Parts: sequence; C-alpha cells; structure tokens
Amino acid sequence: MATDALILRQSRAHDWIAQGSFLAFLLLAFVGLSPFSPPPPAALAGTVEATGAGDALRQVCYLAVFATIMLTALRRQGVEAFAALPPLLLVLLLWCAASALWSPEPLVTVRRAGLSFVLFVSAIFSIEMVGTEKALAIWRWVLLAILAVNIASIRFVATAVHLPGEADAQLVGDWRGLYAHKNIAGSVGAMTALIFLFSPSPSLRRKLFEIIVAAAALAFTVMTRSKSSLGLLAVAIAAAGVYRLAWKREIDRAIAVVAVTLAATAAAAFVIADQNTILRLFGDPQEFTGRTEIWGAEVAFIRDHLALGAGFGTFSNTGGVSPLHNYVGNWVSEASHGHNGYLQILVTVGAVGFVLAFAALIAAPAIAFWRRGDTGTKALLFALFVFLVLHNLMETDFLEGDGVAWVAYLMMLAMLYRLDRVRP
Repeated sequence: MATDALILRQSRAHDWIAQGSFLAFLLLAFVGLSPFSPPPPAALAGTVEATGAGDALRQVCYLAVFATIMLTALRRQGVEAFAALPPLLLVLLLWCAASALWSPEPLVTVRRAGLSFVLFVSAIFSIEMVGTEKALAIWRWVLLAILAVNIASIRFVATAVHLPGEADAQLVGDWRGLYAHKNIAGSVGAMTALIFLFSPSPSLRRKLFEIIVAAAALAFTVMTRSKSSLGLLAVAIAAAGVYRLAWKREIDRAIAVVAVTLAATAAAAFVIADQNTILRLFGDPQEFTGRTEIWGAEVAFIRDHLALGAGFGTFSNTGGVSPLHNYVGNWVSEASHGHNGYLQILVTVGAVGFVLAFAALIAAPAIAFWRRGDTGTKALLFALFVFLVLHNLMETDFLEGDGVAWVAYLMMLAMLYRLDRVRP
C-alpha cells in the first residue's frame, strides 16, 4: 500500500510538472519577456538588434523549459517518448540545420535551427504528457487572459496602440495590445475566436460563455485592422463547420470534397478570365503594404538559387548579408520577413527544403484530417490548420522562430497526431 501511495504521489508530481512547464512554454511564446514593448523605430527596423534574435535571457528561458519538459517525458516514458516526434518534421529541421554548410551566416542558421528544434520537441512532448483535452484547456485559459489584457490595455497602456513615428505610418491607430505588431495581435485574436468557437462544450451555459469570448476576440481582431486575419477567419470558420458536419458519414464527406473542388475550380476560372485585373493588382508595388515588391524580390532570388536557397534563417534580420538586400533597394529591404511562408521557405532552404516542408506541414496533416476520429476536437484543429495554412500566403509563420502562429501550428500538429494515436 505504501508503495502504491508513493507511485501515485510521483505520478501526480509528474503531472503538475508537465502542466507547469507547458504553461511556461505557452507564456514564453504567446506573451514573451517584454510585452507592450513598442516596435523598433524606422532606423532600426529589420536589423539584428531590433529582432532580439540573440537575446540571451530568452534563450535561457526556452532551454530551461525545454530541459524540464524533456526530463519529465524521459522520466515517464523513457526513450519511447521520442516515438511521438513526427519523422517528416524532424527530417525538415535536420535539413534546416544542414543548410549552415552553405549559409553566409552559419552561426545564425545553427542558432535559429536550434530554436526551432527546441520549440518542436517542447510542443510535441508537452501535448504527449499533458494530453489533448488538458492542453486545450490550459491554452484556452492563456488565450482568454491575453485577450482580457489586450482589450484592457488599450485604455491604460499607451503603446498598446501603434503610435506616430513608427516605420510604417499606415499602422498609426491600429490596436496591437501586448504584441509588437497589429498583424501578430490580429492572428492571436483570430485563433482565440476559432478555439473558443469550436471547443467541445459540456453544457449550453458553457457554450454561451465561449461564444461571448469568441465575439470579444473578433471585435479585438477588427480593431487591429489585420485584413489577412479577418478575411481568413471567415474561411476557417466555414471550413471547420463543413468538416464537423461532413466527417460524420462517408457520403457527406464525399459530397463536401466534390463541392470544395467545384468551388476551387470556379475560383481558378475567375482568375484566368480576369487576368488583367490580377496582373494590375500585383504589378503595383504599393498594393498589399509593399508585399508585392518583396514577393518579386523573393521570386528573383529563387530563380537564381533554386536547389539549396540562402540558408535557414538568413533571409532577413541578418544585416548586410541578407539576400534580400541584393534584390530590393528601398525600404522593403528592411522587412523583417518575406510576408509569404511558402516563398520564404524556398528562399531559405531551397526546393529540397520546400518539398520536405510541404510533406511535413501540409500533406501529412491533411492525410490525418482525412481520417475520421474525434470530429469535435478535429474540427477545432482543422479550423486552425486552414487558417494558418492560408495565413502563410500573406505572412511568414512556418519555421519563423518562436512566432505565435508557428507555435500554434506545432501544437495543432501535436494534438492532431496524438488524437490519431489514441483514437478508438
């Protein structure tokens, strides 16, 4: 009996450590060490100093959380814990690290690839130890607290709104809450709305509360004026609604796939039929807040370095060695990222890395979503999947340091694969 009681106490201690380290991981990624810090002035925007990529305290905190998560997982499961790591994503990260061999800044590449590995293992092991249901509950509470702080800060914190004197004058007046940029705040607000809207609820009262939170998150996202997040939020809600309804029966799933295929075909036909408008839209450098010029530079670089790319983590925020400086000569060369996750992957790790990324980040999750299982939870994860996959068309989230959208994507993958392993 004494032995059983000791085992029970140890198990509970491991549970508390796992949940505490997961909470610390979420707070580091979604709040950081310097909330409400204003974005860098125009003179520093895009420089290494402005990014904080070499912040020693930040690295120490992530490594401490990583070590705690790793030791707890090994203590509980031994080497079998590594079986939870998705092999394709592991191979992708190894390729990112290997790109240091041809990177102009190998130390930058190794450091940023190392951070990606730390985040990857921390997310996978945390979900594996805590469990999908408990992890979602903790994540929801963190997002709810962030939403409350973001909304309250508009009244009491001056830097919670973009102020005059920033690098981009168009941002002035946009809400950003505790984040450095309104687009980050907008993506967090949109993800909060999706998670609360699609969370399985045990009662009508609980569902009403979740709808109110989702509405508040939507209102905050509107005030950020993050057009990408607002537009894609509607698409993700529709996609998750279809998934929840259609994946209960085989015939409904087939109908949904046919309907989506027809809609995509119609959209492609519209684009082909109206090429002049599309070309004029993308030909104007001022459209999409300068993104079209950045995309043009990325495409030009890809043509010259298709196979291997520039090296992971070197596309921007690396000073004068950034390949972007050789293709764009004005303010766009100071952009902190390429505003398109797919193009930036091609630029940094080449066609080889892009194929690995597509297999690990798009194809493998899509196959997992195709299989039927816990439809309620999977609909929530599918909403995040659709939102973030499309969000990368306008922003760079994939493999982007400890960005909130990338960490959210890693947690979505971890929960999805765990559901597949433990499904009845």
